[in-house]
Amino acid sequence: MEPALLGLIAIVTLALIFDFINGFHDTANAIATSVATRVLTPQQAIAMAAVLNVVGALTGTAVAKTISSDIVPQEYATLELVGAALVSAIIWNLFTWWKGLPSSSSHALIFSLVGAGVAAGGWDIIIPKGVIKTLQGLFYSPILGFVTPIILMALVSWLFLRWMKPAAVTRNFRVLQILSAAFMAYSHGRNDAQKTMGIITFALSAYFGTQYDHVPLWVILSAATAMGLGTAMGGWRIIKTMGFKVVDLKPVDGFVAETSAALIIDGASTLGIPVSTTHTISSSIMGVGTTKGFKKVKWQVAGKIVQAWIFTIPTCLALGWAMYRLVGLLS
Repeated sequence: MEPALLGLIAIVTLALIFDFINGFHDTANAIATSVATRVLTPQQAIAMAAVLNVVGALTGTAVAKTISSDIVPQEYATLELVGAALVSAIIWNLFTWWKGLPSSSSHALIFSLVGAGVAAGGWDIIIPKGVIKTLQGLFYSPILGFVTPIILMALVSWLFLRWMKPAAVTRNFRVLQILSAAFMAYSHGRNDAQKTMGIITFALSAYFGTQYDHVPLWVILSAATAMGLGTAMGGWRIIKTMGFKVVDLKPVDGFVAETSAALIIDGASTLGIPVSTTHTISSSIMGVGTTKGFKKVKWQVAGKIVQAWIFTIPTCLALGWAMYRLVGLLS
């Protein structure tokens, strides 16, 4: 078997490993609030999230096209560049998982790709449009994630909470939260799995020397399956941080946080914007917390989450650059 083909197989395998890690790293995005409010058992929540992550991953490719053609031009694609970006993103994902910090797998991958691209050809080869789109998602999704649940909670309070007895609120919103958790899992798969689809398509461009304007079906299916399997493994360190350490949640709070985050993520997926599901649901949980009172949010824990957000971009830029240089020295 020719070395280039072996390299492609290694890159695809590495990409699917990243997708698997993304699945268990970001499981908390979809299920932490449901577990925290005891609406679902951990086993039920993970099973539901795994299935709906796969369903979401099969429903579009707009984000994948952004990754595969709007960050680094496909004509600059090499297997070394893709491999360096993936190794960098995996290192950061595993480090933040070990620390229990809900960082963004999406931005880890994208800015690792940018870092490797800069190492390969300098800043001039980086496509501003794709990076700006990513930065816009990075900036606006947490803001919308924080503000939307405050508005939605006010609406829910006006429609239901002001006249419904507490026991009835808990009973009814336990059912509704199952639906909101399902929506969150679906939207997570629809946005996050597409990043891996995009990076594999980018690798195919490197191997075949042709530009792809579509994502092959086998890539869609394999990425969806890898994320679903990763989700089934769970990510308990991050689930504990997201579900139990930021704010004390009730079913109505979980419903509002998940619905708000899912709407934002689903809208971004339609527009082809690779947002961080982690950033969005984290800020939604904080937004819900502030409706209970500013002191109800454990801002020290929230501060650690924000630190992980901030450090992801420069760290992954540097890691991507360093991994590409290392690959060059070894090859």
